[in-house]
Amino acid sequence: MSDHLSLAEEAAHSQAEYDAGDRNPTDDIFVVERPWGDFRQFVSNETVTVKIITVAPGHRLSLQRHRHRGEMWQVLDVPIDITVDDRRWVAAAGETVWVPHGSLHRMGNSGSEPGRLLEVGFGHFDEADIERIEDDYARQDD
Repeated sequence: MSDHLSLAEEAAHSQAEYDAGDRNPTDDIFVVERPWGDFRQFVSNETVTVKIITVAPGHRLSLQRHRHRGEMWQVLDVPIDITVDDRRWVAAAGETVWVPHGSLHRMGNSGSEPGRLLEVGFGHFDEADIERIEDDYARQDD
């Protein structure tokens, strides 16, 4: 137990970093071994918003950005097409992606099965903070 506490203490950062969406939380992920296996800790004692996003085969979310939050994505089960600013790649299941606030980003699914991502939002969370640059469904910003 003491090893776990020291790791969590090392990962602690100022609340202001998280509130502004400026801290890359992927730097703080750690794995703890247990007799029954292990666990991966993504965040501890921070104000965050957590979602599981399912992307249907052949679909993608809008190309967007947020002024008030950064997002960490953990790909859960099938490869997901990822765009963060000028970088585009296919993230494998188990891959963790950091999207800094203000970055253009998108996720899509060019596969044949639904794909899920765990999204942890750092900073002020409000769906109205979405600035859509491109949208396959012709939605307008609210």
